[in-house]
Amino acid sequence: MIIIEPHIHMISRTTDDYTAMYRAGIRCVVEPSFWLGAPRRYAGTFWDHFMLNLEFEPVRAERYGIDHYSCIAVNPKEADHRELALEVLEGIGPYLDHPRCVAVGEIGFNRITRNEEEIFQRQLELAKARGMLILIHTPHDTPQVRKRDGVERTLAILRELNYDESRIIVDHNTEDTMDLVRRTGVWAGMTVYPYSKLNPERVIGLLKRWGIERALVNSSADWGVSDPCSLAKVAEHMKGNGFHADQIEQLLFHNPMTFYGQCEKFRPRLDLPWQDPSLYQR
Repeated sequence: MIIIEPHIHMISRTTDDYTAMYRAGIRCVVEPSFWLGAPRRYAGTFWDHFMLNLEFEPVRAERYGIDHYSCIAVNPKEADHRELALEVLEGIGPYLDHPRCVAVGEIGFNRITRNEEEIFQRQLELAKARGMLILIHTPHDTPQVRKRDGVERTLAILRELNYDESRIIVDHNTEDTMDLVRRTGVWAGMTVYPYSKLNPERVIGLLKRWGIERALVNSSADWGVSDPCSLAKVAEHMKGNGFHADQIEQLLFHNPMTFYGQCEKFRPRLDLPWQDPSLYQR
């Protein structure tokens, strides 16, 4: 079965990961803009990051038989530096127009601060003005922040935006937030990621309760303890829990194809060959 990975940070992954993903059936990935682990100090470093995702990473992925697209934005973890974020947004237009950019994302809340909210709203307006898809991050549960509070505030802002909800993913949902997003028309993202998000068993529980319509599952794999092949494991768990082959294909292929296919730039090449990596040694 062909799998489309709708949210992964390949900038932090190795070529061995690409090989494993290809063998697991993954043929297309979408990579949202990410933070670098340490605070950035200059707008140019954001723009360089955007170009790395838009120009270099698709070339690297293609060598391993995978078609690569990006979402471009100021990530929530970097939105609290208001002046810098505003400077980045002043120059973000050409990157949003790039043929490999399929959405504004990921945007949203990290600590649910006033600055984060302003940058979130400005990027929502950018997306609406350009008719772009939107990928929204929701915060982790911590002693200082409740994910449910972040999702409630996010959905309130989206109501004020009055934008087509079918063009929006609200991601990283858990058992504590699915009831909120399912009251709306947005797509419900679920992330298989150890410790801070879900495991395959919990995803199965959410799918059984809430269904697979307007649902997306992703790995969000990055520098942390994460698995870029976790969607193949979700497929195996679904098989063992009563889901039919067409339901698995719906969730892991047709749903991401339907969502991102709303962007005319998203036309994945699913028959790229895996190439001998020795041909590309420097």
